[in-house]
Amino acid sequence: MDAVLFDMDGLLVDSEKVWFQVETEVMERLGGDWGPQDQEHLVGGSMPATVAYMLRVSGASADPADVAAWMLEGMIAKLSGGVEMMPGAAELLAAVRRAGLPTALVTSSAREIAEACLSGAIGRHNFDRVVTGDDVTRTKPDPEPYLTAAALLGVDPARCVALEDSPNGVTAATAAGCRVVAVPSVLPIPHAPGRLVVSSLREVDVETLRELSAGEP
Repeated sequence: MDAVLFDMDGLLVDSEKVWFQVETEVMERLGGDWGPQDQEHLVGGSMPATVAYMLRVSGASADPADVAAWMLEGMIAKLSGGVEMMPGAAELLAAVRRAGLPTALVTSSAREIAEACLSGAIGRHNFDRVVTGDDVTRTKPDPEPYLTAAALLGVDPARCVALEDSPNGVTAATAAGCRVVAVPSVLPIPHAPGRLVVSSLREVDVETLRELSAGEP
């Protein structure tokens, strides 16, 4: 195993509930309603995809750039008050760093949102590289974010383990050639070759990652 690649929302930080709050508030401005089934359509996706979906279901004629700005402002305002780490996330990050393994954060969120989390709970020092939705042409489920992270680290994606919480993220990492640890959050993720599905990062340590990378059960 040459590197460990981490998703952010729902995997390292408990931010999916924050996204839900902000999406609900923005939909109210658009004159529409928002529910859990709407969030399920978007988990692990990008800001442009979220904005397009919100405008489509609300029927509003707002400028997509304005809606994206409302989303960004809402997220930054809420994240500035702090965000909780997911169970086991801080411990796993520390263990990976102690093992001397290169790391990258690979998120579909905008860079401003990623930086807000990095400057708070997650810690910028835990990552050698950061790839956000602003840094790629195609976001998850396309493999570009993970291929970009591996290239920045100078490693082979096939020798990386990616940790994800959404089907979109798992699809992206798998298509890039990574082994995957899936910790389902909003949507279920089935077992598959080259994939370990767990209920919490508390079930994962560096040895678990090494065994998965080596192809051991």
